[in-house]
Amino acid sequence: MAANYSLCLGTAGWGLWHSPDAGQSWTRHRAPFPLNSRIQALVAHPKEAQTVFAGGDSGLFVSRDGGARWERLGADGAVPTIWSLAVDPVDPDVLFAGTRPAGVYRSRDGGQRWEKLAIGAARECSIGEAFVTSLVVDPDDHRMVWAGVEIDGVFRSLDGGDSWTHLETGLYDPDIHAVTIAATEPKRLYASTAREVFTSNNLGDTWQALGIREKWPLPYARGMAVKEDDPGVLFAGCGETTTGETGYVLRSTNFGETWQVLTLPTQPNATMWGLATHPAEPNRVVAFTLFGEVYVTEDAGASWRKIAREFGEIRAAAWVPN
Repeated sequence: MAANYSLCLGTAGWGLWHSPDAGQSWTRHRAPFPLNSRIQALVAHPKEAQTVFAGGDSGLFVSRDGGARWERLGADGAVPTIWSLAVDPVDPDVLFAGTRPAGVYRSRDGGQRWEKLAIGAARECSIGEAFVTSLVVDPDDHRMVWAGVEIDGVFRSLDGGDSWTHLETGLYDPDIHAVTIAATEPKRLYASTAREVFTSNNLGDTWQALGIREKWPLPYARGMAVKEDDPGVLFAGCGETTTGETGYVLRSTNFGETWQVLTLPTQPNATMWGLATHPAEPNRVVAFTLFGEVYVTEDAGASWRKIAREFGEIRAAAWVPN
């Protein structure tokens, strides 16, 4: 049934929120999250349907019942502030955490112990400290990992994180907001930035701009998600600026060549910050604005409903089946 799933939201200063009934009721979790936590990364386990990981300024946490209860993983302070997370789809005991200042950490024991990897990203940039906004593990070759850095471009590892290469050819805007992969033939990578979306069909060796200023209603690109059962369909969120006064969800069915602005029930109050999908229901997409609004589609974007509850500054979302 359509409502038989749980929603988790990570916020800046209001910690983690959980709904066991598709957004009808909500609980703000206190323990084990410290007061006023910033939860900036949420990712579902690739093999355990109700397991969700959450990361932020106070470390890494896990829920094994869809978000109803949480426990800390590893020691507090084992990694700097977490901005992104990825789970190895082949060996889920291997986790990657992207941090601020910019670094990538790897755990081989499910998040209990961590090692810092030699990615070589810039520690400082034009906005202060650089940080890792996105991590992607290739679902077919789990030794291939990509990291997107704000502001220092995209890095790739071919050996599970032991060594890294800075991918620069054609990627003229290094302000990376999100990176995602589509299992097309050949595979396609997408990287969104403050003023463009780039695509690569050779695993990041070279990149081409999609020219979104001519195709989108607003120029600021943020979250992206590939449809779980159709790698040719890409969803994206946009806005005016980081904290713009409105936003849109867009969909492309031809690898970003053309785009459709999807009709939402209300005009969003800010940049459409992120999107959440899950293979359990490929037509369900959760979209959220930076300033606390959440929208859900059950039919791949043809229609949407707005969650009645509004929140503070949302940084991450995930949904899992009950």
